[in-house]
Amino acid sequence: MPPTVVGLFTGLLLGIAWTIGGFDAFVGTAVLGVIGFLVGKVVAGQLDLTPYLGGRGPR
Repeated sequence: MPPTVVGLFTGLLLGIAWTIGGFDAFVGTAVLGVIGFLVGKVVAGQLDLTPYLGGRGPR
């Protein structure tokens, strides 16, 4: 799926969350979306968090 379509759907879902639940629901949905995005990047191997989590680096 092209990134523009993903961005369109994300914007629409955030707009629906804001309309139905107010600003708190909008912020909560946005935060959970960012967390899900980061987890997906880690699982796909596109993001390495070991330098930030205190993992053993090269010595």
